[in-house]
Parts: sequence; structure tokens; C-alpha cells
Amino acid sequence: MIFEYTGRHVEMTPTIRRHVEDHFSKLDHIFNDSTARAHIIIDVQKNRHIGEILLHWREHTLTATDTNADMYQALTRAIAKIEKQALKLKKKIIERKHNAQSVAAVATAADADGQVAPARLPVRIINARRYTVKPMTPEEAALSLAGDTNQFLVFRDADTNRLGVIYKRKDGNYGLIEP
Repeated sequence: MIFEYTGRHVEMTPTIRRHVEDHFSKLDHIFNDSTARAHIIIDVQKNRHIGEILLHWREHTLTATDTNADMYQALTRAIAKIEKQALKLKKKIIERKHNAQSVAAVATAADADGQVAPARLPVRIINARRYTVKPMTPEEAALSLAGDTNQFLVFRDADTNRLGVIYKRKDGNYGLIEP
């Protein structure tokens, strides 16, 4: 891990550096590669000691700030915040890897010619148009459908006052759907 230090209104002492690096050495199991960069900023305003840590790891930036009367305590608490954020991020990364589909499951199978078949799109419902529902008997509905280019007809049964659907079958007859 690479460390950068900035001291505002205070000098960065070797003991502060050692304190930060000792605490971060306990977190090496989280940042298992050496690409992590930590920028430690300490600031003193009146009697307040402010410890701020910016940690750049992979494509992520973790930040933590703490204010205390003691600089070491402020840095320790800021490092603890960074540890919580890093554990949460690493858990998220690991879960994403474990829940991911394998390449073999995602790839489509090739047909006999070696051509890849296009993926099937999900079925969509498309509103075509509205139909007027007229009261008529099923026989009248069949006669109305015979002279029409539509394949079905929705009607209200004049006798029972229920909706019904009559449709053309492939064998030339008519099918009737009643609720």
C-alpha cells in the first residue's frame, strides 16, 4: 500500500506515520494487492484534531473523517470507518462474482451449421385496437364473423348478458369461449 501524508497547521511526525501504517497493516487482508493508495490528511483547528483518510482502491474511493481531542484517536477511528467501508465493498464484489452466470450458460448454442441462433426476445403485449361489444346470440356472432376478415369476435350474449368470444378454427368451424 502506498501512503501519502498531508499536514495542515501541524507537522507530520514519524510516530503519526508509524501509527497509521501499523493500523493499515492489520487491514492488508482486505486490500490483498499493492494498488491501494491512502492519502492521510491531518488538521488542527483550535483544540480539535481532524483526521481524514482518502483511500483509492481499484476503481473505488473510500473516505473517512473523524474529529477528536487526540490526533491518534481521530486517526484510529477514521481507519475503523475505512475498514467498515472496505469490508462492505469487498463483500459486494465477492457476492457479485459468486452470483454471476458462467460464460457457458450465457453463450447461445450453435446449430448444426455452426451458426449461432439469435436470442429470443421476451413476449410483449401490444394493444391493437378497441372493439365494440354488441349484444347478439352466438349464431348471429358466427354470421357476423363469417363475412369479416378478423379471426375472432367479442360479443355480449343477448340471452344471458355474459361476454363471449367466437373465433374461426383451422378446420373451417367456429369455436365459442364463454366464461
